[in-house]
Amino acid sequence: MSHEQTETSGSIVNSGKLISIIAPAYRCADCIPELFRRLVSVLRGMGCRYEILFVDDCSPGNDWQVIRAICESDTNVRGIRLSRNFGQHFAITAGLDYCRGDWVVVMDCDLQDQPEEIPKLLEKANEGFGIVQARRQHRNDSFFRRWMSRFFVWLYNVLGDLKADNTIANFSVSSSAVIQAIRKYRDRSRTFPMLLDLAGFSKTTVDVTHAPRFSGRSAYNFARLMEMAMQLIVAQSVKPLLYSIKFGFLLAFLSLSYGLFIFIRHFTLQQPVPGWTTLALLVCFLGGLGFTQLGIMGLYLGRILDEVRQRPLYIVDQTLNMSDIPSSEQIQTQWSRS
Repeated sequence: MSHEQTETSGSIVNSGKLISIIAPAYRCADCIPELFRRLVSVLRGMGCRYEILFVDDCSPGNDWQVIRAICESDTNVRGIRLSRNFGQHFAITAGLDYCRGDWVVVMDCDLQDQPEEIPKLLEKANEGFGIVQARRQHRNDSFFRRWMSRFFVWLYNVLGDLKADNTIANFSVSSSAVIQAIRKYRDRSRTFPMLLDLAGFSKTTVDVTHAPRFSGRSAYNFARLMEMAMQLIVAQSVKPLLYSIKFGFLLAFLSLSYGLFIFIRHFTLQQPVPGWTTLALLVCFLGGLGFTQLGIMGLYLGRILDEVRQRPLYIVDQTLNMSDIPSSEQIQTQWSRS
């Protein structure tokens, strides 16, 4: 860390402000101790007050046992265990609801987001930005993983009316004002970067080094990414419906044009109307198109049903070092009414 970084980051924390670190955990038992060690080294080196929130998304491994041991050794570390696997971005939401920091850092638990980059993000935030996102210059992932990410972002941008960037993920620092605004969003279809975009506020990016995964492998496969993309697209945009309507008008125009062509050819060239093959193909094509449009409308109805149920975004099973914080029910009720 340079002298300039130390001095600038110190100007953020010397006034007594608290930095919260939120790290969702799922099958990361081998990563958590190393992440904790490096976080503490960086945060203490900056001389700041801090809290670290590990959110166990009901991992089938021994993540919670590892988090418990760390919480017993350091009271600045807080643990949250969800009652079942809700998903990474719901786990992040739980951390955002429980955190108390003036600055909030969200990062993945696999150490591809390096703790040593946090002072760089805080330095940029000190220039007056409410949100500073880490931009991965070179993704340290397999070719297939990078291709999946690019395709996901392309599909999301084409149909979702948002401008996502596949070099930007969860790693970021946000002010408490930004977090207060994000807490008011209780939509079930969510990602943390999407919430940052929706919240507004002044935002910038900082180039960081993307490290190899410390242990294990990502839980996101191609099918899961596509499912997430469709959920987010339907939740954020009506473009699929608009494209469906436009395609319907185009199909009607082509059908009328072809019908006019057949009519003219029959009476001018005395050629017979094509037979059952053309008719069967048209019926099959239109039937498939009709089912596709019904499916699109069904997705929107399903999203509406999910929202009107108003089920909790997550349910907390256990907490550690949080005796001074309200229960999860009180917290979710508070932000739902804000």
